[in-house]
Parts: sequence; structure tokens; C-alpha cells
Amino acid sequence: MTIAAGTRLGPYEIVSQLGAGGMGEVYRAKDPRLGREVAIKVLPSSFSQDTDRLKRFEQEARAAGVLNHPNITAVHDIGSVDGSPYIVTELLEGETLRARLSGGSLAPRKATDYAVQIAKGLAAAHEKGIVHRDLKPENLFLTNDGRVKILDFGLAKLTQSESTPHEGTNLPTAGTEPGVVMGTLGYMSPEQVKGKPADQRSDLFSFGAILYEMLSGSRAFHRDSAAETMSAILREEPPDLSATNRNIQPGLERIVRHCLEKNPEERFYSARDVAFDLEALSSASSSGAIAVAAPGGVRRPSWALFAGAVVATALAVALWAFWQVKKAENRPPPSFRQLTFRRGQIVSARFAPDGQTVMYSAAWDGKPPEIFVGRPESPESRPFGLVGASVLAISKSGDMAVSLNRVGIAAFRASGTLGQLSVAGGAPREVLKEVEWADWAPDGKSFAIVRAVPGKLRLEYPVGKVLYETSGWISHPRVSPDGSRVAFLDHPTPGDDGGSPLLVDQTGRVTKLSDPFASIQGLAWSASGDVWFTAAEIGGNRSLYATTSSARVRARVRIPGSLTLQDISRDGRFLVARDTNRNEITALAPGETKERDLTWLDWSLPAAISSDGKLVLFSEAGEGGGPGYSVYIRKTDGSPAVRLGEGNAQDLSPNGEWALSIIHSASDPQLVAYPTGAGEPKIFTKENLSVYAASWMPDGRSIVLTASEPGRGPRLYVRDFESGKPRAISPEGYVGVGVVAPDGKWIVATGPDRRRYLYPIAGGEPTAIPGLERQDAVDQRSPDGRFVFVRRRGDVPARVYRLDLATGKRELWRTLIPSDAAGISNISTNPTPDGTAYVYNGTRTLSDLYLVEGMR
Repeated sequence: MTIAAGTRLGPYEIVSQLGAGGMGEVYRAKDPRLGREVAIKVLPSSFSQDTDRLKRFEQEARAAGVLNHPNITAVHDIGSVDGSPYIVTELLEGETLRARLSGGSLAPRKATDYAVQIAKGLAAAHEKGIVHRDLKPENLFLTNDGRVKILDFGLAKLTQSESTPHEGTNLPTAGTEPGVVMGTLGYMSPEQVKGKPADQRSDLFSFGAILYEMLSGSRAFHRDSAAETMSAILREEPPDLSATNRNIQPGLERIVRHCLEKNPEERFYSARDVAFDLEALSSASSSGAIAVAAPGGVRRPSWALFAGAVVATALAVALWAFWQVKKAENRPPPSFRQLTFRRGQIVSARFAPDGQTVMYSAAWDGKPPEIFVGRPESPESRPFGLVGASVLAISKSGDMAVSLNRVGIAAFRASGTLGQLSVAGGAPREVLKEVEWADWAPDGKSFAIVRAVPGKLRLEYPVGKVLYETSGWISHPRVSPDGSRVAFLDHPTPGDDGGSPLLVDQTGRVTKLSDPFASIQGLAWSASGDVWFTAAEIGGNRSLYATTSSARVRARVRIPGSLTLQDISRDGRFLVARDTNRNEITALAPGETKERDLTWLDWSLPAAISSDGKLVLFSEAGEGGGPGYSVYIRKTDGSPAVRLGEGNAQDLSPNGEWALSIIHSASDPQLVAYPTGAGEPKIFTKENLSVYAASWMPDGRSIVLTASEPGRGPRLYVRDFESGKPRAISPEGYVGVGVVAPDGKWIVATGPDRRRYLYPIAGGEPTAIPGLERQDAVDQRSPDGRFVFVRRRGDVPARVYRLDLATGKRELWRTLIPSDAAGISNISTNPTPDGTAYVYNGTRTLSDLYLVEGMR
């Protein structure tokens, strides 16, 4: 079935055909909703006639859709047209690896580069429990900018049955397309040929066959018939790579052979290990060049001696690389020794100068944070005697930098007074107010700090010298061992902990150490000068990574749960917190007296409650919500939640029929409105704006935005829901907090001076809110607009007050905290305007602190 240009498949408009084959036809298409081009593969209608196969296809396609990795083709959507299933993916420009191999073998360096990318893509899929099962050069795409993309996750199960290797391979009679057969069968693992279940090690066998072909130019198991090919996979070894390409390093051939072991138990266990060995081999090879300068008047060596030196050097490098890989393979895994055993959250931890004592701050059993002292040989920790403080840094001389009277000021952010005292004890000396992070310089005499200025966050080193500034937020600054640079975590989006590790020197020159992660918290320098950090590519389950100043990133430790790196000792031991994180929603429905848990997945963040208190809009921003987060609605009676779409939830329309969301695509957010019932989403034109927050006006016909133009600071805008361009209503530096007057005359906004104002939407001067303190959050207004509901950020439990806008007088309305308060922090509230119903959420982090030894 060929589809003509201009035809619509659901929301997609066909532009042209890109190709066709036994698995269907591929088209270039437009997605007018998001203004992008996509690729659509339409499968034969025969697939829809087998219910089980179609069901497996849909399950696998959805599984592939949650993968978010630069080496895996992104799956956007699935659907059906005239009985034929189709799958929508990102549009790629380039050629398949099969097309590239038609010209012969690749250079070892290029083949290794491609292999590392393939292995990393497979690792990301395998860690989600997804096995490709049909890896081959046809399913590997080389983009024009040098990236490798793995294609057709999800189709492999459709084309290959678990029960027999013949089903779906279309084994031909003589003379019918033997190339098609060899293209699939020649890359099967022995267990697939035998009809046994295939796990991730089956993909690694196929990977080994592909790497062999890239290096040799010949297929590893190509024979004249399907039966002979299957026999070769089961019983024969391909010729030595050194016989086809003399430039192959022994270490590289060893990796290929390890992938092609017949017994899966003898292969590499994980694609992550393969990628690590390939990168180690590549690094060893690139570091083996030796420059020789001949002084004037000295006779040049003969060509024979020169050639001998080159051969000897190459052999030495190859042997060294082989030994390094072998040593890494035999190296015992790192050991984890648990240091804490109470129920609550580890806030921060550092090694004392002796390298054995550990100073940490924790909030145990629902109590406020305080500092404790522990040692590896004892399961008990003793209180240090400083309640309400957090450890920021410890100098070599034993001076401790602490944060005093620390209060939450935004999601993931807190500020306090920087204090200094000895690890031996005593009273802290106050140094500087309103500091979010601090670290000692190696000399123990100056600090690197993070603090806010109007509309910005700054990294200063030393205090007063600005090295980096952002409208996002900054965390975990650490000064390098030589004191010349500061590594830190840059989070471009307020309220989100995604971002990248950066390096800045004393001149302000910034180096990006990795691509962005979905979650990144925790950073430290090793004694060798590498930067280690904990991050997650998807969701919030962070793993331990290492990177060099040349931005070579390696994943080192992955465990169930989430890791947060706290510190690294001078002798190479690590302090890490293993966190179990969950954001929980608690609600009181109208007319009820008992609160109800409305938490849906793992990171439920309420954005709004309907005026009648019956409906809650919230985001899922963790593992369950996926890479772009998800928007849900749920009734406060406890009915199941309904997913509306992708993005970060913002606000419910006054009639409850629309939900505003922001879809974050890199640094280009997209505002969208989802119908809460039947209907199509509304995609707003961007109008050269990056939107950070959105709230409905009471009439339901317009929206108040916090947004910015390129290179400008945030400001307030109003735009019509149906049409019209956004209209700026404030100068730069004003940020809306989502509370609009019932008559639409003002919005509560934070100004450039970080004070809260009633900002007039029709124009005029803002009015400061009397009686409102800087650490107060404004969560709602009364039906008549005379009061607002406020709470102090960071307080646990949350004490919510009704604040009179005319007099500044406040009256306690509710004290909110879950019945189980262990590990709870960052409580935020959403009452209805009349206060008869509410939802609130709290972040529950349950942590254990570990000492990790043997990390390399």
C-alpha cells in the first residue's frame, strides 16, 4: 500500500516515501502540532490479523518509546491506518551501516567509535529490560554528524518468534533473495538458532558479529545456505581478524572473541562492560604516540631502526592495553560499607581531615536536620551538637563550613547563613548571609560560594569574584585540588534538577563536562583530578559517573535506587548516600474529615486543585513519568489517575476542561493545553518566547505567562487562549507564582528584589504584600481576594496561614504533615479558595550513608 503525498495518518501529513521493503514502507511526514518532521513506518496489514503478534508489537513499541538515549532512534507514537499498524520515529539523515559496509571494512578507530556508541545504546535498552533480538547492519543508522542510531526496537519480537528461529525470517527456496536471509540469520546468536530464550547476551553476540564485519569487511558467519549459516553460528569460529586486517590490536580482537562466545555464560554480561573495555582500549591506543626530536648534527637513525622502534612501540602499547583491559576485567567490584541505620534523609556528608571520621547532617525520624559524627568501625553516630545546620565543606586544617538556619527557597534549593567552626566543636562564627552552597579553597582561607542576586544565581570564587551566572540554578560547587578551577552542577530549568557538570577557571572560561542528564546531584573531585558525579539519564535513579576535563564520561556504578555522591577522600574512598525518593500527594476531599493518599507513581507533583476540590492536576516527574514527564488528573475521591500527555503540569482552567502544561524539549519549552475530557490538545505558537510558568485568568479566556525572549530576563505576559500574541505586562525580573485575583486585576509575582507583589495585570505600579516574609510561599487566594494562603518554605510540618492583604495580619489555617513524617521535606500546599478542601505534597527521601572502597 503506497500512500500519496498530502495524505494524513492521524495527525501526521505524508510528505514523501523514503523506502520500502518486506517489513513495510517508510515515509517522511510532518507533525503540524509540534512543527517537526518525522519518519513513519507503515507495516503490512497482515500483521494486524494476528492478535498476539500485534499485541506484542504494541507492547514492544511502547517500551521503545520510553527509551531516551542519543544512540537509539526515538519513538514518538504508534497508530493504525486501514488495518495497518504504523510507528512514528525521529527523522534521520544519513545511511545505514549496511550501506557504509558496501565499500569494505572500516578503519579500526572509526569501527571502535561506532561500536562504543552501539554498546552504549544497547546498555540503555538492556537496563530497561528491552532486548533488541534483531541487531544487524541494516538496523544501525549512521547520521551525517557521526552518530550511530539503533533502529527498530520493538520490531524484533514481531519478526522473530521465541519458539523457532525460522518464523519471521522468511527462509527462501533456492534463488529467492538469499541476501535478505543472511542479513538477519547471519547475526543470530546460538541460543536464537536453537530456539532458546534470548536475553541481553544474545544482542552482544550479534554486536560481536557486526564489529567483526566492520573490522574485516567480511561477515563472520556467511555461508551459501541458511542451514550452513546456522551450523557455522553453532560450531565454527570466524577467521582471525589479524588475518584480514593487520592493524587490529590484540585487545580489540579479544573483545570481539569475547562477544562471539558460543556459550552465553562465557560472553560479556553487559553492554556497559563492552563499552568500557572499548573506551579503555581506544584511550590506551591514542595515548601511545611518541614524539622524537633529533638534535642538530646527530645522524638520523636508519629506516630499519625507525621501523623497528615503531613496531616495538606499537607492540608495547598493544600489550599494555591488553593488560589494562584484562586487569579491569579481573578487578573485584567496589565494596559498600553501611554507616547509618536510622530512618530519614542524609542532607550532606564530608570526610574529616583524618580520612576516617565522617561528619554528616541528617534529618532522622521526622526531626529537623542536625550534624552527626561517625566512623566506619562503629554502627553508632554521635550528635555533634549543632541542630538545624548542614555540613557544606571541611578544610584540610579541620575548619568546617556549615549552613545555619537553612530554609527552602524553591524546589531543590535552600539558603542559609554560611558559618565556620572547628570539627573539634565550639560555636560557629557567622561569615555570610543567604548562601546556598560553599566549598573551601585548598588553602583553607577562601570560599567558592553560590548565592542569589535579583533574577540570577552566581558562582563566586573567591567571594565577590563572579565566575558564572545563570537564570537557572547552581549546585554542588567543588574547588579543584590545585585551586585553579571550580566544578559544579548547572541546572538550566528552575524547579528541575536536570542539567550538566561544568568546569570554570579563574578567567571565567567554562567547559561542559557532559551532555545534560535528567537528574544530576552530587559532585566531588578525585585526588587524580577527575570529576565524579551522580546522575540519571532518565527519571531520578542516579548512578555514579566519572569524567575528565576532556569531557570523557564513564558510568562506574549502578545499583537499584538512587545514589548521591557526597565526598571523596584523598586515598580514593567514597561517601555516597543511597536514596529512596518519592514525592507524595495527600488530599482532603470536600465534605470529608480524613485525608487520602493520592500518590500515583513515584514523583507526584500537584499543580492545581479545582475550585470545588474534586479534581487534582499533577505531574509525574520521576522514573514512572518518563524522560519528558507526564501530566495527570485524578479525582480526590481516590479514583484512578488519567494521563493527559507529556510535560510539566501548570494549571487547571476555571471550568476544569483544560490543563496547561509545558513540554521541555532541551532549552526550547513548548506550552500546550490538554483537554481533561475528549478533544485534541492545543499547541500554542512560541512567538520567540521560552515559557517557564502559566496560570489561567479567572475568565478562562486568557493566560498569564512567565516567559523570556532570547538573551532577556523573565517577565510577565498575557495571551488569549484562542488566538493572539503574548503581551508583556511587566518589566524584566518579575516571575508569577500562579495566584491570580478572582476579578483578574492582579497576579502575585516575585520581583527583581525577590519580594512578592500584587502586580496589576492592566498596568500600573505593583503593590508590596504587607506582612509577607521573604521565606514565605503564596499558594492560593480567597474567593473575595481579601486573603492569600501562605506558608514558610522548608517548614516541616507546614503551617499554613490566611494573610490579610490589607493589614498583613495572619491567622493559622492548618498544620499539614503526613502521619508518617520520616524523611519528609519540601511540603507545598494547594488549598481550594474557600479552604474546604486541599492537597499537599511532600518529598520523602529515606537515605543510608555508605563508605565505598575499591572504586577505580
